[in-house]
Amino acid sequence: MTEANTSVSMTPNAILNMVPGANLGAYVQTVSAIPMLSAEREQELAERLFYGNSVDSARELVLAHLRFVVHVARSYSGYGLQEADLIQEGNVGLMKAVKRFDPTKGVRLVSFAVHWIKAEMHEYVLKNWRIVKVATTKAQRKLFFNLRSRKTGTHWLTQDETIAIAQDLGVEPSEVTRMESRLSSRDLAFDLPVDMDEESAWQAPQQYLEDQSADPATVVEAADCVAHKGTQLSAAMSALDPRSRDIVARRWLADPKTTLHELAEEYGVSAERIRQLENNAMKKLRAGIVA
Repeated sequence: MTEANTSVSMTPNAILNMVPGANLGAYVQTVSAIPMLSAEREQELAERLFYGNSVDSARELVLAHLRFVVHVARSYSGYGLQEADLIQEGNVGLMKAVKRFDPTKGVRLVSFAVHWIKAEMHEYVLKNWRIVKVATTKAQRKLFFNLRSRKTGTHWLTQDETIAIAQDLGVEPSEVTRMESRLSSRDLAFDLPVDMDEESAWQAPQQYLEDQSADPATVVEAADCVAHKGTQLSAAMSALDPRSRDIVARRWLADPKTTLHELAEEYGVSAERIRQLENNAMKKLRAGIVA
C-alpha cells in the first residue's frame, strides 16, 4: 500500500468541507481516490496526534478513512434514509474516533473507528426512521438493529425463532415480540391527506379522535358550571353560623389545615364536639349546593 497523498484533485480542507448530499457520486469518487494508509504511516500519524496534538495528522487520518464511512453507510440502505445523511453522521463518528484513538493499543484505526461510526449512524436511524421512537434504551437499540438484520421476510417470527433470538441477545422473548410489533407498525398522519377518497377518510385519526374538551360549547358550559357551584358554595357558607363557618374554612380551605385538637382548645370544647360541628356544617353545605 502507498502512503496517503492528499493532493488528489482537491485540497484536504476542500474534501473535508464537501457535503455528500450536494453531489453524492462526486463525493464517493473523490474519497475513493484517496490512497489508503500503510500500517507504518498510520502509526506515525497517530503518534503525532496522540503526543503532539497535530491537526495535520488528524486531518490525514480522517481523509484516509472517509471511504470506509461510505462503505458502512451503504449497509444501512434498508431503512429508507438518505445515504448522504448517513455518511455525514458517520463522518462525525470517524472524527470522534480519530480524536480518541490510542496508538499504543496495537490496533488499526479502522477497527477502533467502526464502533464510533456505527454509533452515530444508529443514533441518526433511530431519530429519523419513524416519527415515534421505537427504541430508547441501549438494550432496545441493540434488539432493534439485530432484529432488523435477522428477519428475512415479512412474516412474523415463530415461537422457536423468537426464543432463539431472545437467548442470543440476552433478553426476554416478550421483548423480542414487542420490538417486532413496533417494526411492523407504520406512521400514520393525523390530518386527512389531500388525495384520500371519501371511502378511506375514516382511516385518518382526525376523523375519529375527537377532542371533546376543545368544543367551545363544552368549554363555556364547564366555566358556567364552575361559576355556579362557586356562587352556591358562597351562599351556603354565608348561611352557616360563625363558628361552623370558621371550622369549615380552617379545616377545608386553609393551608395548612387546622387540626381538630387545635380548634377544640381554641373554642374550649372537645375534639369530638368539633368533629360533630364540622360534619353538621358539611351536610348543610352539600344540601345548599345541591339545592
